[in-house]
Amino acid sequence: MSMNEQIKKIVSKIPKLEEGKRFIIGIDGLSRSGKTTLVKHISQMLTEKKLPFYVFHIDDHIVERDRRYNTGHEEWFEYYQLQWDIQGLRDQLFEKIKGSHSFKLSFYQEESDTQMTKQINLPDPCVVIIEGVFLQRKEWSNYYDFLLYLDCPREKRFLRESSNTQKNIEKLKNRYWKAEEFYLGTERPMEKANMVFVC
Repeated sequence: MSMNEQIKKIVSKIPKLEEGKRFIIGIDGLSRSGKTTLVKHISQMLTEKKLPFYVFHIDDHIVERDRRYNTGHEEWFEYYQLQWDIQGLRDQLFEKIKGSHSFKLSFYQEESDTQMTKQINLPDPCVVIIEGVFLQRKEWSNYYDFLLYLDCPREKRFLRESSNTQKNIEKLKNRYWKAEEFYLGTERPMEKANMVFVC
């Protein structure tokens, strides 16, 4: 199935939105699986169809560096459990997107390693797209109307990493790949997703 056919299939799942209604799409997948690229294509098609939408990228909401590095925990645990304020995102984002038109949300500022609160104003009605890793963790898994998982082999994802990241193989093994294995084994995201794309 071509990329365009896949996107049409996703968009076909969106029901007719009445006033005050939201349709929440989760785009799940491991690092470098192609989630952001897919979201760009979906956004383009929604724009062409004149369907109002809003996109959230989970990586925009990580916590400050000292809360996720050198914490005394194993590296994979830091990445999986501490990279985001899991409960805070549940309260600030996931609990709000279904019914709130306007709410405040914290964004990570990489240059200053700080958080900045921004006002979010969602269209009404609205398709909400949430893109990121580990979206089906138990704290967030019940908030989606439709969930897609991008299944991409590690070897292919590794080749998409920057040359500097590829050289730091120990960090990939100890921090990222162990966390990914934990997620796949614990949450079984491919089994729970409404649709799986193999890249």
